[in-house]
Amino acid sequence: MRRIPDELWDEFKKILPKEKPPKTVGRPIIPYKQVLDGILYVLRTGCQWKMLPKEYGSGSTCHRRFQEWNKLDVFKNAWIKLLKDYDDKIGLNWTWQSIDSISIKSSLGGPKTGNNPTDRSKLGTKRHILTEKKGIPLSVVISPASTHDINLVTDVVDNTVIKRPKSLSRSRRRRRRLQHLCLDKGYKSAEEEQELIKRGYVLHIPIKKKKGKKGEIGKEISMPNRKKYSSKRWVVERTNSWHNRFRKLFTRYEKKDENYLGLAQFSCSIIIYRKLILG
Repeated sequence: MRRIPDELWDEFKKILPKEKPPKTVGRPIIPYKQVLDGILYVLRTGCQWKMLPKEYGSGSTCHRRFQEWNKLDVFKNAWIKLLKDYDDKIGLNWTWQSIDSISIKSSLGGPKTGNNPTDRSKLGTKRHILTEKKGIPLSVVISPASTHDINLVTDVVDNTVIKRPKSLSRSRRRRRRLQHLCLDKGYKSAEEEQELIKRGYVLHIPIKKKKGKKGEIGKEISMPNRKKYSSKRWVVERTNSWHNRFRKLFTRYEKKDENYLGLAQFSCSIIIYRKLILG
């Protein structure tokens, strides 16, 4: 997607502030659609704002507009609107959800950056996401790379941009409507597990390997329905890959964490739009 499609532009027009009419006295006006195309170009290629091709207008103007719209929650509201459209046309499947995080480089620093323990303590940012069964993003939270996943798992769940339906009881008649949550071994914590259970989730977390007497790692205790867990878990990793294909998200160059979060929200809108078109 090199430019904003007309159908997606129609959704943004409903959210964006009023555009000045042409031939207005003052500085030349860059149409909003041209500005949004420029923001998409930066998100997709990862180029600097000042290196934006002239066909999209001034890079400084596009960056200023992006920050103005981000403060108005334009990209978050577009994400919410497209989620609701997806739910109406295809249907969000809340029965199986997955949480995962990914650490990215953030060499310029800024708020919500920290020493990445997996990258020789270089500065980095961690992106936490929650997806439904088919990998549609429901929540995005940004934190320093040094933050442990356990400390933010409830925040990720509580920050879903649309209201999560209530999970039903474990009765046999309603078993299909339970909400299952897949997590990796890094989320193993009795305290946080209880918090998630209070929120109506059935948790699926692999059991950690046990060490033998001499420090050797023994056999991993088998987990029931391991194949089923794997078939549900990979979708969140695929969504992380979708996000990283937007080069502006692959490495964080935005010093303001709210700007990086706004770009992530914009990418969620594009991902959902593509799913609506492809079905």
